[in-house]
Amino acid sequence: MKTAIVILNWNGQKLLEQFLPSVVHFSSELAEIYIADNASTDTSIEYVREFYPTIKILENTTNEGYAKGYNDALANVDADIYCLINSDVEVTQDWLKPVLDVFKKEENTAIIQPKLLDFKDKTKFEYAGAAGGFLDFYGYPYCRGRIFDNLETDNGQFNDVSEIFWASGACLFIRSKVYHQLDGLDEDYFAHQEEIDLCWRVQNRGYKVKYVGASTVYHVGGATLKEKNPQKTFLNFRNSLLNVVKNVPKKWFLFVLFSRLILDGIAGLKFLIELRPIHTLAILKAHVSFYKNLFKFLGKRKKLKKKQDYNLHTSIVWQYFILGRKKFDQLK
Repeated sequence: MKTAIVILNWNGQKLLEQFLPSVVHFSSELAEIYIADNASTDTSIEYVREFYPTIKILENTTNEGYAKGYNDALANVDADIYCLINSDVEVTQDWLKPVLDVFKKEENTAIIQPKLLDFKDKTKFEYAGAAGGFLDFYGYPYCRGRIFDNLETDNGQFNDVSEIFWASGACLFIRSKVYHQLDGLDEDYFAHQEEIDLCWRVQNRGYKVKYVGASTVYHVGGATLKEKNPQKTFLNFRNSLLNVVKNVPKKWFLFVLFSRLILDGIAGLKFLIELRPIHTLAILKAHVSFYKNLFKFLGKRKKLKKKQDYNLHTSIVWQYFILGRKKFDQLK
């Protein structure tokens, strides 16, 4: 099973200096390593060529985000399994074998995520993916081990192999044939939540998305776009709405869409009360951009003949903020 680890880079020499050594040390025997560069203007590519001459470099001509960056790069990678991994991830000894073993045993499993722990506090799950992702009825994402900003301590409670709804783009394994069958990531997302759309479409084709807790990586998170950056707020709110339009089954579509518009308005008011108006503005901009893209995504919706159902818990907002349920095993 030929495996390619592909690290997307944009002006990330410091991150490569810090995290590339672990990837090389713990992966080289089982995988080829690639750097997919999004037209960096720093010296990161020169650094890789000098210190890691065996790593293959794929140079994109422009920086058009996570989705197009990977689509352009992976068109030139020959492998059975792709590992899309952020440049701010530290991997661990034997992290690849448990994942590849599941792929070998389960032909119907198309995507796998390892355990994501916080590099800054390695006892905690990490925000971007924790122990695998889910969506609530209204399309809001959350994870085993992370609900909103509440991060659980890793006590081995998620050391299993489990079916999940979405895998984090911070470290996502996917069968190459499935990736190309689906025409890769949707480039209209630019960045954030495009992996949720990809996982949704994968399940529409009858494949499974899994989490493998025996494989552990540590993710810094926010290394390229900080959590408090309003651009992150903009992308998350807009792209979550685009996911609803593109993927929610017909029987729930209008109800979920209108409910989300109301709930997003409440989130905007919450930011105002917290004296963070820049994030309220980001939500407003997200909705403007959403309306501009609405008809385009309705067209994409029509092309998806089957839409995988998705809700595990009715409303994560209600359970977290009103009922005070902060951990995954408390949800009902």
